[in-house]
Amino acid sequence: MAATDELSGILMRRQAINEKLEDGVEVKPKYKFVNVYTEFHEFSRKEIKQYEHTFNKFDEGQDGFLDITEVKRMMERLGAPQTHLGLKAMINEVDEDGDNKISFREFLLIYRKARAGELESDSGLEAFARLTEINVDQVGVNGAKNFFEAKIEELAKTNKFHDEIVQEQEEKRREAEEKAMRKQRFKEKTALFQQ
Repeated sequence: MAATDELSGILMRRQAINEKLEDGVEVKPKYKFVNVYTEFHEFSRKEIKQYEHTFNKFDEGQDGFLDITEVKRMMERLGAPQTHLGLKAMINEVDEDGDNKISFREFLLIYRKARAGELESDSGLEAFARLTEINVDQVGVNGAKNFFEAKIEELAKTNKFHDEIVQEQEEKRREAEEKAMRKQRFKEKTALFQQ
């Protein structure tokens, strides 16, 4: 969404609120605060923290939502790419507020529905839940940490630019070391002349 579209949406909402207030109509806030620890009592705190870590890993915009492009990249990284219509269907399956994005609360709904068996077996959300589900009680926090670190490492290996970036960093490090060595040798030689 372009910044102008977002701004025009905000201004239109503000104008609608002002008009309702002028007419004496009460305007309810569009947002609500949700405590995921109390709402999702079927998950332990450890599990919610792990799901939050997973959510934040895929929330590239760091805006607290997964939009369609972030969901697309997430599914590609997990090895279960989806069509555009499939991605929209995935989002609509848990998008309760109709903003075409997945909030963290809606993200947790994926796992709730997966545990309850409410996700369709061929849906992208079922594949996502299966690929990212980890039982912290069985493997412990360190096991979960190792699982996700291994996943991240695997994803990094598949990134075609990863090797190039590592190689560039190595070259820069070597050049910096060589420069420091030349500088040290120069200082040693100048010290000979100053004696």
